[in-house]
Amino acid sequence: MTKIDIISGFLGAGKTTFIKKLLQEAIEGEQVVLIENEFGEIGIDGGFLKDAGIEIREMNSGCICCSLVGDFGKSLEEVLTKYKPDRVIIEPSGVGKLSDVMNAVRNAAKNLEVRLNSAVTVVDANKCRMYMKNFGEFFNNQVENAGTIVLSRTDVAASGKVQKAVDMLREHNRAATIVTTPIDQLGGEQLLELIEKPDTMMEELLKQAREEYERSHHHHHGDDSDGACCSHEDHIHDHDHSHGDHVHDHDHSHEAHAHAHDHSHEDHTHSHEDHDHHHNHGTECGCGCHDHHHHADEVFSSWGLETISPCRREKLEEILEELAYGNQYGDVLRAKGMLPGENPGEWYYFDLVPEEYEIRIGAPDYTGKVCVIGAGLNEDGLKEAFGD
Repeated sequence: MTKIDIISGFLGAGKTTFIKKLLQEAIEGEQVVLIENEFGEIGIDGGFLKDAGIEIREMNSGCICCSLVGDFGKSLEEVLTKYKPDRVIIEPSGVGKLSDVMNAVRNAAKNLEVRLNSAVTVVDANKCRMYMKNFGEFFNNQVENAGTIVLSRTDVAASGKVQKAVDMLREHNRAATIVTTPIDQLGGEQLLELIEKPDTMMEELLKQAREEYERSHHHHHGDDSDGACCSHEDHIHDHDHSHGDHVHDHDHSHEAHAHAHDHSHEDHTHSHEDHDHHHNHGTECGCGCHDHHHHADEVFSSWGLETISPCRREKLEEILEELAYGNQYGDVLRAKGMLPGENPGEWYYFDLVPEEYEIRIGAPDYTGKVCVIGAGLNEDGLKEAFGD
């Protein structure tokens, strides 16, 4: 019987960091397959985990909870037949609905010797309120259907802010285990014990996910509106910073996988945590869209680019500053990539979520890549910015 673990979380929450810790400290020696789904055409994350010896099955044509759900059972069966894994870890798209992914696993289990072992949602303690307010339909779904909620970046968030995040999460999920201790202070086996749930609880979660899927599916196909009023293009972001907030989602240096980031002057993390940034991206949707049921590709969009053009660090910082703090390029929720620098053999790896970004020096890749995810993206502007 193959165990299936779903590690979900909104964009940039820290899913990959969590998965790495499990792989290195808890399930080393097991035959593990990671099924990873990127929202967008250009996959970035696949290369980041290959050094861990895990087979990556990238599915980049859409969101696993939308267009790929129909293929999921076939993909899972193929993985089980080819690799005969002890465990399958599914890392859904950050904008996916956990209930949809769980329902896909439930359907696959009808014909395969698999069982859902855990449903985990990783939540950035510093951005819980903002995402719950602005993208509640997707964010709350991940919270409500989780058996375990792991709060990330609690080591840099104020204790009062962490407690507020816990209180907000409890309003949406009374039963889940909420992990507030920084995961680097916990052992991998401890985390595995925290996320694994009894079969009775997993069956209840699967039943709940099925009911949510049916409600969502029925609403989606029964609604004749085009959803234009719910574009989420305009939002008021309530950004509240705490001192020392850094991005630790990925280790972008191919020379140093699974090591902590070295925040030297060459490995710069930029965050304006000492200022009060209240970003007004227009007015919030007034149609009550957070109570509606949408697929991720109705609300979010992804833009990608492959390029061979060298990029100056100063220019990259200028672009990322606008992506993180401005609205020139739309409502940007995630940006990441790798670009050749000015000096031969020197590449810039960058990672961005709202009001935080990081640039690292890394080894050359086969080509430069950029991926941006958000709502109402200015694709022409992005092409002009990164395409020079």
